[in-house]
Amino acid sequence: MAAMAALQSSMTALSLSSNSFLGQRLSFPPSLSPLPVKPRENPCLIVVKLKRWERKECKPNSLPVLHKMHVKVGDTIKVISGRDKGKVGEITQIFKHNSTVIVKDINLKTKHMKSREEGQPGQIIKIEAPIHSSNVMLYSKEKDVASRVGHKVLDNGKKVRYLIKTGEIIDSDENWKKLREAEKEKTEVAAAAAPSA
Repeated sequence: MAAMAALQSSMTALSLSSNSFLGQRLSFPPSLSPLPVKPRENPCLIVVKLKRWERKECKPNSLPVLHKMHVKVGDTIKVISGRDKGKVGEITQIFKHNSTVIVKDINLKTKHMKSREEGQPGQIIKIEAPIHSSNVMLYSKEKDVASRVGHKVLDNGKKVRYLIKTGEIIDSDENWKKLREAEKEKTEVAAAAAPSA
């Protein structure tokens, strides 16, 4: 009993705190003092749609690692391997966290949908599944050839992608205008459909 009381009194005498080491105060020299951390003004919001079982590679700050890809939305591509080898289509969506792309009307999978409401029947629908970007190659419709992509800087200082086999520039202003117009049409249709629903 006396030993327990002696131990308690010695522990209170040490008075350990978060900034102390065995009762002695720690002091940092001004050159080694910890720097205050500022919160970021614009936090990076990256939304990634994953399956439950899918693991994504992350950076130390817990954001997903986004891979650089040789294709963009709106590019015409040719599938070079897999079940749909040789088919030509247009990219509608890309996923940079796992380097996959969705191509219009290619790599169709069958999905069985249950009925949502009592009177509504179930249905079987076809959806486009993602393809890995290494299995697609940029395609020239005029020359009818698939080619690897190269990068060059034009005289006006603009960096563009081009097809190595044909020399055809992919990132032309007309392509971007078409893509922007298609996006505007989609948003207008979605906005028109939202109030009626």
